[in-house]
Amino acid sequence: VQLQASGGGFVQAGGSLRLSCAASGSISSINSMAWYRQAPGKQRELVAQITNTASTNYAAFVKGRFTISRDNGKNTVYLQMNSLKPEDTAVYYCNAAAGINGWNYWGQGTQVTVSS
Repeated sequence: VQLQASGGGFVQAGGSLRLSCAASGSISSINSMAWYRQAPGKQRELVAQITNTASTNYAAFVKGRFTISRDNGKNTVYLQMNSLKPEDTAVYYCNAAAGINGWNYWGQGTQVTVSS
């Protein structure tokens, strides 16, 4: 599985961005996809996840502000980020869990910077 993330950038607090993650390769083996983020000096943390049955899961710190969705025809997962805060500044990574053992695949990170 290969993942190509895009859509990061610089935005003022209160603004919006949409991240995209296009999957290719063994698409049929993917069980779920997710977005993680990692801020400088901090551990990588789960932001949002969407399963093959379209069930979603969000970190408490983004509930009501971020929405994860997917377009199966385009093999793409999106993260719509609204009401962005400076503390949302981080490198955002796309993740796919695939196969029987849930092997993790990662895309390259995309930088999101929110100014106050």
